Amino acid sequence: MPSLPLARRGNTLSSQIGFTERLFASSDDKQFAKRIDAGLDLVEGGLREQVRYADEVADVTARYLLNAGGKRVRPMLTLLTAQLGEGATPEVITAAQAVEITHLASLYHDDVMDEALTRRGVPSAQHVWGNSVAVLTGDLLFARASQLVASLGEGAIRLQADTFERLCLGQLHETIGPNEGDDPVAHYISVLSDKTGSLVAASAQMGVMFSGAPQEYIRPVMEFGEKVGVGFQLVDDVIDLSAEGEETGKTPGTDLRAGVATLPLLKLRARAASDQAASALLERLETEVLGAPDDVDVSDAVAQLRAHPVTQETLDEAYRWAREAVEAIAPLPDGPVKRALTRFADTIVERSS
Repeated sequence: MPSLPLARRGNTLSSQIGFTERLFASSDDKQFAKRIDAGLDLVEGGLREQVRYADEVADVTARYLLNAGGKRVRPMLTLLTAQLGEGATPEVITAAQAVEITHLASLYHDDVMDEALTRRGVPSAQHVWGNSVAVLTGDLLFARASQLVASLGEGAIRLQADTFERLCLGQLHETIGPNEGDDPVAHYISVLSDKTGSLVAASAQMGVMFSGAPQEYIRPVMEFGEKVGVGFQLVDDVIDLSAEGEETGKTPGTDLRAGVATLPLLKLRARAASDQAASALLERLETEVLGAPDDVDVSDAVAQLRAHPVTQETLDEAYRWAREAVEAIAPLPDGPVKRALTRFADTIVERSS
């Protein structure tokens, strides 16, 4: 049965995910960074214990994507906002584990829905074991996340249920597509808010809820998380067109091959009605790229879309969401948390640079 070695890590977890230099650049923030790293170590160790089952098959399948790596963006955000209160309390660590396991579970389901062949640089779980095993593994992980959340009380249970509902609605709306008369771009942004923004927002809220931080900080960090989540996905749309596949970790045009209508494609469709060049490129993409097998070279057509103004417009939109995320945390006190969250938003969108 396939398994993977544990992902190799650097001296600290935050350096492993590549955020330390940008998030904690000043000497004044070094102790702050050490607290985040210590919390991430606890989260990481706990994840490996939580994603463990008495059943041998479940133990292997559930750990498969965890062992493949991941940036741990969501637990890091929980730990960052927790610094507004008492820091990485045992409840905060539990919450951070729950949000990461929820995210992990959603990846198993997403790969089945998208018929993805790879995830985090390895064959997807559904490609290794089939759809049924992948779906059931995702269900097991959702159940484990729910067990963790239940230990945190009714407020956490309600937040988890509301977030899970939005995750499902986002996937449903993405699958069905916009209704007749709906704005496709607005529909797409709504999907991103539900599928990604909701869990990132919950991650930020958990840090405030379980660190004893002032409750008036909940609304600003939730808005920050939702907007950062949308910006993150919009940058992914640009990265999907990147020529630097080895650096970005994605094969250029992966989403387009899968038939995903990313924002550059949606913007191109909007232009095609009145722009002949846009119409010609759209026809080429729909003929050569959308639904193309992996062994077909689509790099030239993808490069054309990458060079088209709609891709820069998408990146500009990602930066706008990141700016609005930073504006949302204006009510937070000045200090290392606000600085780190601001750099967090900058780092998310700068992944495309």
